[in-house]
Amino acid sequence: MAKSEKQKLKLLYLMQLLLEKTDEEHAVTMPEIIEYLEKNDIQAERKSIYNDIQLLTDFGLDIISIKERPGGYYLASRQFELAELKLLVDAVQSSKFITSKKSRELIKKLGALCSDGQAKQLQRQVVVTNRNKTVNESIYYNVDIIYNAIAANVKVQFQYFEWNINKEMQLRKNGAFYCVSPWLLTWDDENYYLIAYDDRAGIIKHYRVDKMLKIDLTREARSGKEAFAGFDIAGYSKKTFGMFAGEEETVTLCLEERLTGVVVDRFGTEAAMRKKDEDHILARVNVAVSRQFFGWVAGLGAGIKIEAPETVAEQYRAYLEDILNLYHT
Repeated sequence: MAKSEKQKLKLLYLMQLLLEKTDEEHAVTMPEIIEYLEKNDIQAERKSIYNDIQLLTDFGLDIISIKERPGGYYLASRQFELAELKLLVDAVQSSKFITSKKSRELIKKLGALCSDGQAKQLQRQVVVTNRNKTVNESIYYNVDIIYNAIAANVKVQFQYFEWNINKEMQLRKNGAFYCVSPWLLTWDDENYYLIAYDDRAGIIKHYRVDKMLKIDLTREARSGKEAFAGFDIAGYSKKTFGMFAGEEETVTLCLEERLTGVVVDRFGTEAAMRKKDEDHILARVNVAVSRQFFGWVAGLGAGIKIEAPETVAEQYRAYLEDILNLYHT
């Protein structure tokens, strides 16, 4: 490229230098700016650089000039603050539905939104986390295809797998394709789920997005609009423990008052609660009765009891007896 053409890029190179190399703790001096431009085959005088910095400031960049020696310039604010980027990095790293490889790629891209010095802090934040991650590399594309299907108002088809004892992917239904009407995507219990309508069963079902393989759009129009009319995804998540389905019931729980916060955390402030006696409260909640719900109750120990209906209490007793029977000698 001719020097005259390179000269036209001077303003862009200066902006790149400020974006990549400066922040509140790292400024660039005028000699460093001139040296940087020279490395990129651009000759510049101080006066022209002063004018360029003013142009960038007028454009909207928050460039601070340091008057004290040795002086210099730095970019004081960006579209994302460092604290916001750290929050995003933690969310990416802790998300089980994003593979380790994709996590690293995303975090590297997030690092491009701050200075090089700040990006190192983001990388240091990564090494302290060590969580299980999905191994399905195609989850990004699965999500994109699902959103495209929703926008196009068509069904999706996919294979669905589970893990076997050899830690291998084993296709459900002998590899036959599922075909459902996608309506919503939700993030629950650190996993991404598709909420869809199953024509054959005539009910709403959910599927782990990271367990889908060979997902594709069909030409068949979606169904289930009536089933999703007024659908409350927040309520659905609250009553479905770990996204395991079960018969929906209104259950009355008797619990020690100290566990009030646990119920509110799980079911929200909409849960109906009243005092039973000095130390206990009664809570009426809507749940999908499943072994996962019973596991949650068991985790709270003797501080909670299923008061009603009796059929659910009986199922819970059977659940506990099955566990105890494993330990009988």
